[in-house]
Amino acid sequence: MSATVLFDVPGPRARRRQRIGTAVGAVVVLALLGLGLWRLAINGQLDPARWAILFDPNTNVPQALGEALVNTLQVAAVGMIAATVLGAFLAVGRLSDHAWVRVPVIAVIEFFRAVPLLVLILFCLLFLPTVGIPMTAFRALALGLTLYNMAVLAEIFRAGILSVDRGQSEAAFALGMRKTQVMTTVLLPQAVRRMLPVLVAQLVVLLKDSSLGFIVSYLELLRQARSLVEFFNSRFGDLYTFQIYVAAALIYIVVNVLLSQVARSIEKRTRRSAKAAATEDVELPADVQMGGGGGAVPHV
Repeated sequence: MSATVLFDVPGPRARRRQRIGTAVGAVVVLALLGLGLWRLAINGQLDPARWAILFDPNTNVPQALGEALVNTLQVAAVGMIAATVLGAFLAVGRLSDHAWVRVPVIAVIEFFRAVPLLVLILFCLLFLPTVGIPMTAFRALALGLTLYNMAVLAEIFRAGILSVDRGQSEAAFALGMRKTQVMTTVLLPQAVRRMLPVLVAQLVVLLKDSSLGFIVSYLELLRQARSLVEFFNSRFGDLYTFQIYVAAALIYIVVNVLLSQVARSIEKRTRRSAKAAATEDVELPADVQMGGGGGAVPHV
């Protein structure tokens, strides 16, 4: 089947209009960019002396931003790992055939998806210590990120599992695989490859949401940038505010781009591995008995 069945191939006039639209759009974007740079130059924001503080160790700005970046990556890494693991378990629980497992899991997922992340973070910091659970700013932020994102990731995992063709699980059950084997060896590997872009997008959101640590006095990147701005404003006025915030924004952008590149690399490797595995003979697990019990893929 042709890859263009969903739309008509543009003709000469349509291609000409597309080129004209692209050129006009590029001119408009370049004009806005030039206008912005011109205004910044007029206000002195492009003065090299102002940007020098970002690279001068004597100002302590590079060290402070570097320390804040490490703090951000630490809390984001904890949240990513915990939310991914718990989200996978919740997704499997929501697909369970047993109502006593499925119903509570659905309630947990819907509850934490509905509660704002900021409320979860404040709840962890202010309420949990009153019931005897020791809490710090780092723990409150990491726990809030985990609780909210595990619910979102659970739905992503569930959608990925259900997107796998039903015939895959039926064939596995026909070979005598147990439901756990079908889930771990047949459905999840295919689902992960399909949902990887969405999964990475949510992890990027998690990384950016770590900036909410500003509310609980956790010294992450945004709070450190704000502290530096307040310090320099008290001494030099509003002289380095733009530069410091731009530096923090660029750090966020670089980290997110690197995370996306890692995800693309993993996706390419999994695709190559899947193609290589398809050309090889597959040996069934030793404990798989032909004609064993099975069942259909659980549905909500």
